[in-house]
Amino acid sequence: MTRVLVIGSLGGELGQAARMAQVRGARLMHADGVASAMVRLRVDGADLALCELAHDVGWLVSQLAEERIHCPVIACGRNVDAAAAVRAIRAGAREFLPLPPDADLIVALLQAVAGEPDAPVHADPAMAAVLERAAQIARAEASVLITGESGTGKEVLARHIHKLSKRGGGPFVALNCAALPETLMESELFGHEKGAFSGAVASRKGKFEQAEGGTLLLDEIGEMDPRLQAKLLRALQEKEVDKLGGSAPVKVNCRILAATNRDLVGEVRAGRFREDLYFRLNVIALRIPPLRERPGDIQLLADHFAGRFARANGVPKRPLNAEARQKLAQHSWPGNVREMENTIHRAVLLAQGEAIGAEAIELPIVPSMPREEAPAAATAAATGTSPAPATPAQAMKPVTQLVGRRMEEVERDLILETLTHCLGNRTRAAEILGISIRTLRNKLHDYRAQGVAVPAVPGMLPPGFYAQGA
Repeated sequence: MTRVLVIGSLGGELGQAARMAQVRGARLMHADGVASAMVRLRVDGADLALCELAHDVGWLVSQLAEERIHCPVIACGRNVDAAAAVRAIRAGAREFLPLPPDADLIVALLQAVAGEPDAPVHADPAMAAVLERAAQIARAEASVLITGESGTGKEVLARHIHKLSKRGGGPFVALNCAALPETLMESELFGHEKGAFSGAVASRKGKFEQAEGGTLLLDEIGEMDPRLQAKLLRALQEKEVDKLGGSAPVKVNCRILAATNRDLVGEVRAGRFREDLYFRLNVIALRIPPLRERPGDIQLLADHFAGRFARANGVPKRPLNAEARQKLAQHSWPGNVREMENTIHRAVLLAQGEAIGAEAIELPIVPSMPREEAPAAATAAATGTSPAPATPAQAMKPVTQLVGRRMEEVERDLILETLTHCLGNRTRAAEILGISIRTLRNKLHDYRAQGVAVPAVPGMLPPGFYAQGA
C-alpha cells in the first residue's frame, strides 16, 4: 500500500487528488504545511508527497535532503501557475501535477512510485511456477529470499507477496542496501535520536519501525557491509532494534523479504556475507527467471506497457505491428523487464501512425565480437576447446585506437559505456566492470562534478512525465 502524504488543504482540488489516490489503494496522511509535514515524515515516513504550490516546496526538498529522508515530492497546482510550477521543479520537486486532477495521471503517479500494484504480468510457464510458489507462501510469516538478474522484477514480486499476505493492509517499506554508504545505512535501518550524530536534527524512525505491522524489503542485500550484517542478524533474531543514540531497544513487528542479484552462496564462501544471516533470510527461496528464459512473457509485457504509457502520456493506445513484435522477440533483453519497460515507453512516444512499428523500437546495441572472430568462438564453445589466439595484427587494432589518450579518460569512457549498456543499472555495471558498487558510485560522483553527463538510475521517469498540461 503506497503511503501518500498530502500537504495543504483537503477542501479543494488537492483533496480531490487525495481521494482519487485513496480509491486506488493509497494510504493517506495529511499535513497542513511543510513544517508539520517534516514531523510526519520523520516519524512515519512516506512513499510520496503531494504538496500545494502555495507552500515552500524548495524548503521541503532541501530539508528532506539534509535529513536524508527519501520521499519524492510532487508539486500540485493549476496550469495558470506555470511560473510557480517551474520554480518548484527547479527547487527539486520530482514532477508537477496539474489541478484539477486527472484520474489517469494519479494512477500513473502511484504506479511509478510503488511499482505495478496488480499481480505481475505473465504468460510463460516458468513465471507461472514462480507466482504459484509465491502465492503458496505469501500468508506465512517466514522470511523470503528473492533472487534474479537486475531488472527481472524482484521488487514487483515482493509487493505481490505483501499484497497476498496477512500483512497486506499494513505498510510495504523498501530499502535499497546499495543506495546509501554504510555510514548512513545503520540510521536508515534502525533510526536515530536527536543529536545522535552530526546532522541528526530530530528523532527519526528507521525502516524497521516504519514497516510496523507490514513488510520490509531489503533490496540488494548482497551489497550490505559485513559489519552491519551482524546488527541486522540481531534485529531479525530478537525482533528489536537499537536506535542510534537510543537508551533502550525498540520492539519491531514486520515480515522480512530480501532480494539480490548476487550469488549469496558464493559471497558466503568468499567471506563477504555472513552464513548465519544467509540462512536466516533464506527460509524460502524464489528465483525469478530472466526474460530470455520466459519468452512467452515478451509480447504480453509489451502490450501491457504500451497500454500503460499511452494512458500516462495522454496519447492514443496503439497496437504493435508484426515487425515490431518480431524485433522484440529476437532481442536478448540483457536488462530484462526493466529494459522492456523503457523500450516500450520510448516506442509509445516515438511511434507515428495507427500502430507502433519496428522503427519506434530503439534497442541498445549489445556488444558483439568482430565478425571474423565469431565463428571461431562459436566452434570453441561447441567443442569445449580454446579459441585460437588472435594474430598480432588483430590484437593491435582496437588497442592502437587508445594510444595517446589518458588512462583516466579511457576508464571514464569504459565506465559510462558499460553503464549505458546496463540501462543505468549501477549494480549490474559494477559486476561487469569487476569493481564494487561503492567504487562505481564514487567515480560517477567525480564525473558529475566535472560536468560529465551520467546515465540516469533506472526507473526514474523522464522530466515532465506527469505534467502533460504544464
